[in-house]
Amino acid sequence: MAYNAKILSKARETIARRHEENLAEQTRRTERVYARLPRLKAIDSELRSQMAGLCALAVSQDARAPEKIDALREANLRLQSERAAILEREGLGAAYLDDIYSCPLCRDTGYLGAELCECLKREYKSELTRELSGLLRDGGETFADFRADYYSAEPDSSGVPPREIMKFVYNYCREYAANFSSASPSLLFRGGPGLGKTFLSACIAREVASNGFSVAYESAPRALGEFEAQRFSRDEAERDAASVKVRDYLECDLMILDDLGTEMTTSFTVSALYQLVNTRLIESRQTIISTNLSDEEIVRRYGPQTASRLAGEYELLSFAGSDIRRIKKERGL
Repeated sequence: MAYNAKILSKARETIARRHEENLAEQTRRTERVYARLPRLKAIDSELRSQMAGLCALAVSQDARAPEKIDALREANLRLQSERAAILEREGLGAAYLDDIYSCPLCRDTGYLGAELCECLKREYKSELTRELSGLLRDGGETFADFRADYYSAEPDSSGVPPREIMKFVYNYCREYAANFSSASPSLLFRGGPGLGKTFLSACIAREVASNGFSVAYESAPRALGEFEAQRFSRDEAERDAASVKVRDYLECDLMILDDLGTEMTTSFTVSALYQLVNTRLIESRQTIISTNLSDEEIVRRYGPQTASRLAGEYELLSFAGSDIRRIKKERGL
């Protein structure tokens, strides 16, 4: 995965801030304990002296160095045992004054040698999600807020009650989010306006992001607009910023494209959509697209190539019912 330098820098700053907070907490613990238990302070001071003595003996030419080292080690073990006993007696635990690390693997450096530690990779993905998912910034969508009673229990023209259809859709989305992985399918949400497509895709985005994956969640007009700015903007800074976003749209773990069909359709947006869909399929990256368009309308607007990939490579979830916004208004909600 290629890393966005700006976002990686933010992720490193978060790791560094976490490290400073841990150091501060360790200092507070030590000062409190030393003030209450001066014997512990004396033990720690003696342990440091012993360590310095061991280092000096290890490089000395003293013929009795091995004997002295053994004696120091025995004294060191006695002090450590006394230290642990004091901490346990006070109900603090033997490790209470040990160094504090949020990530014991890299010790809050963010790196294992020259490689990024998993903790830094997770933080990078969180920063990337915050950067890319504009539609998530103002809402608080969760699966717990789903209301089946907004959907009719009476069979519609298909012979199946919308409520039963939407319970299936809801359960599918919840399982999808909980078990999301690189093996998950891409999804196509289809249905009329106000049926919960945006709500459930936002629920998926939040849970998948909380599980450490990078998520981009944007409206089709905004996302495809970034492709257009990358190609046509005369402002170099705007063009460069759009290029970074486009790359991240193509490389994030989950891309959610909301309201496909609401953008102004041009030959360029048709090409950009194909690039987005095709590139992510080739690289086995998951995408969720929501739309009000029928199969025929997708073919007409975006061409047979894009339509074929959506029909053949995406799992279709059909939404049913009546416009929830209208139902809420009627109920005074």
